[in-house]
Amino acid sequence: MELKTDFPKTRSILAEDFRKLGLNEGMTIIVHSSLKSLGWVVGGPVAVVQALMDVITEEGTLIMPAHTAHYSDPAGWMNPPVPKDWWPVIREEMPAFDPVVTPTYFMGAIVEAFRTFPGVIRSNHPTESFAAWGKNKETIINGQTLDFALGEESPLGKMYQLGGYVLLIGVGYDSNTTMHLAEHRVPEPKIEENAGPFYLDGKRVWKTFTQISYREELFEEIGKDYEEAGLPVKKGRAGLADCRLIPQVELVDFTQKWLINYDNASKRDTNA
Repeated sequence: MELKTDFPKTRSILAEDFRKLGLNEGMTIIVHSSLKSLGWVVGGPVAVVQALMDVITEEGTLIMPAHTAHYSDPAGWMNPPVPKDWWPVIREEMPAFDPVVTPTYFMGAIVEAFRTFPGVIRSNHPTESFAAWGKNKETIINGQTLDFALGEESPLGKMYQLGGYVLLIGVGYDSNTTMHLAEHRVPEPKIEENAGPFYLDGKRVWKTFTQISYREELFEEIGKDYEEAGLPVKKGRAGLADCRLIPQVELVDFTQKWLINYDNASKRDTNA
């Protein structure tokens, strides 16, 4: 009997959909997701996380970005901005980022459920933390640097060394955090300062750190060019969500070359 498209999605149905997409036991995978894109899920985000865990098992490693952009310097807040005379109070009184209790910010219901699961660990970065579960979670999470938190010493860089994969569930390339790793690999990337509160040796500190000036507004175009170049990507559906499974190494390497060509072209146009 063929299921109707509006039939409730369950843990077992989603697990089978993920297997058909190419997920399997032992994979290292970072997930970016939209719960509503899946349709009506029995058990909501918890069932989605369980389905992913069922497929990759503890022999694999499941990673999700658990970012907290609001734990940053209010001087850079734009959506919405706050009055300048508020900045000292915010910097002084904002609670320290705590990997255990600090909720994610605009990362989606699946990530927020995942970070609370038994066995999940989370990195200690005020704005760019990651959560992970499975065999290589310690290797991937530990050692993330305060500066350049999406660079070589980040969970993204560790995943690249392990030959990880990216899974997009109902979201586009503009949500693909992995591509930021490539931005750290272009010559002379534009950098900027940020700051935030976190615990260091058990004490709250407010620290300034350096980061890349990210250009995710280019990622959809890069993703389109990546696919048109015939590079590896598996497309399919989980529930009602359009999904992509992409090898991280190929995507990062392509993005790096694309950005270098883009920057070189921009310089030529400027000097013309």
